[in-house]
Amino acid sequence: MSKPIEDYALLSDGERAALVSRDGSIDWLCLPRFDSPACFAALVGESDHGYWRIRPEGEFRASRRYVPDTLVLETTFETKGGRARLVDSLVIGEDAPLLLRKVEGVAGEVALEFDFVVRFDYGSIVPWVRKTEYGLRAIAGPDEIHLETDVSLHRRQGMRHGAEFSVREGETLWFALRWNAHFRGDGASPDRANHGERLDRTVKYWREYADRATYRGPYVEAVKRSILTLKALIYDPTGAIVAAPTTSLPERIGGERNWDYRYCWIRDSTFSLYALLTAGYRDEARRWREWLIRAVAGTPSQVNIMYGIAGERRLPELELEWLGGYEGSKPVRTGNAAYRQLQLDVFGEAIETLHLAMKNGIPADEDSWRVQSAFIDFLEKNWDQPDEGIWEVRGPRQHYAHSKIMAWVAVDRAIRSAEMSGLEAPLDRWRDLRERIHADVCRKGFNEKRGAFTQYYGSNVLDASLLMAIGVGFLPPEDPRIVGTVKAIEEELFQDGFVLRYKTEEVKDVLHGREGCFLPCSFWLVDAWILMDRREEAEALFRRLVGLANDLGLLSEEYDPVRKRLVGNFPQALSHIALINSAYNLELRHGPARDRSQKG
Repeated sequence: MSKPIEDYALLSDGERAALVSRDGSIDWLCLPRFDSPACFAALVGESDHGYWRIRPEGEFRASRRYVPDTLVLETTFETKGGRARLVDSLVIGEDAPLLLRKVEGVAGEVALEFDFVVRFDYGSIVPWVRKTEYGLRAIAGPDEIHLETDVSLHRRQGMRHGAEFSVREGETLWFALRWNAHFRGDGASPDRANHGERLDRTVKYWREYADRATYRGPYVEAVKRSILTLKALIYDPTGAIVAAPTTSLPERIGGERNWDYRYCWIRDSTFSLYALLTAGYRDEARRWREWLIRAVAGTPSQVNIMYGIAGERRLPELELEWLGGYEGSKPVRTGNAAYRQLQLDVFGEAIETLHLAMKNGIPADEDSWRVQSAFIDFLEKNWDQPDEGIWEVRGPRQHYAHSKIMAWVAVDRAIRSAEMSGLEAPLDRWRDLRERIHADVCRKGFNEKRGAFTQYYGSNVLDASLLMAIGVGFLPPEDPRIVGTVKAIEEELFQDGFVLRYKTEEVKDVLHGREGCFLPCSFWLVDAWILMDRREEAEALFRRLVGLANDLGLLSEEYDPVRKRLVGNFPQALSHIALINSAYNLELRHGPARDRSQKG
């Protein structure tokens, strides 16, 4: 059932997401939240694991677009008999999840087919389905779905439902799918007369959000689409940002590096806050900071590297053996065992996020300062311990240079916050700690023979995360150690015009196989070049990266330059966040990268 990852469009209402293919098939939908079990899971399995498709019979051509500045999708089908338009949207402002599909006759007459296979719990549960006066009702355990249609459905072999129908020029047919918790009443169909109003309200919501963006540079369409995608991945009830709405889309086709990204990573927090604040979305930035404080509350030793969208801490990892995986890429996983890893860099990301918020007029309160002080106390005792590092390698702990640099960032930003606000802190002790960490990294993390910082102390392995040494102001751009590190990354990790995180064959890991080029790291190189006054190279790489997006402007986590395909979970928040920040770095004299790398 697999189609190219770039073949998909994203729908979202701020609490849940769906992926729709070019041929009108919804192959991924989790209800009622981003991280809930999927009722359409064909994306990582087969058609029998659930999908909902509306497309013409026989041969057709499809073109698509988002209604400008929205997440309302329009797909136009052209056949010998005429043209029809399919409009898809997750509706904003409903009491229960509502997915609307509208079929419009544009010209002539088009014969279409309707296929509906609903399976709860990632395709493992066949629900009890019965016809209703308006369509279908599917029930299994706590889940209940109501499908309202304007066409007569019939049952097909294998617990499937379908229909054949036609639409003529000027005709409109509506289809609505609503999720309802089984024990919350009868789940009556929404008022069909108001479907047009619902769609108009959703268009208005997205356009008003897009209009708030401050970017006015040459990449306005790419930036605005990235801003809308980031908004689509913000869980509205809490302000949390999911890394992606999917699980187990592979980092390499046919490989086993397949992870569940429907969670919130602390390591992305500073990048996220810069993107939101720079683009003009102060309220979303404030809510992200508030979510962060709530999520990390407790003792520092209990801090996760990632959390659920409501701040959940336990994210047990399971393999769904009944799913064959995207293009045979097994296993399909839910949950993420990496939540239990020790990654010292998250303390730097968290404290820098809180410092950035304070710099931008989002004042620190007693709780946020208590969190930062507790983190520094923890780092004072633990910064010199090995950890698993930013990339969550499933191998032995190491003294990762990036982790130590971010521990330095944690102490540095806490000192700056105290100096800026007059908050009480043992500044002399913290300054001494900052100097000790800095000296340790420079002494042990820099490989004299290679002329570069390497992945962990004593190693020869390069790591693109060390581009952060310049990005966070650990050393100035002109420092020979920075110049040497960037040059080494360009020579060994810059492949086919894009950046690898590291060479997987050089790292001790229980997993096998390589991965694609990591798009956020490629944007980090753009930012590093800007700081090093290599603007022409930076802009050329930025244009290539923007060109990797699909026809709707969406980016995944990675890119396979051999197959020339997007790989990894999709769409990826960090890729779009990095695009936003790099665009502003190119446009502004004092963009996010320069602001982050300078003192004050």
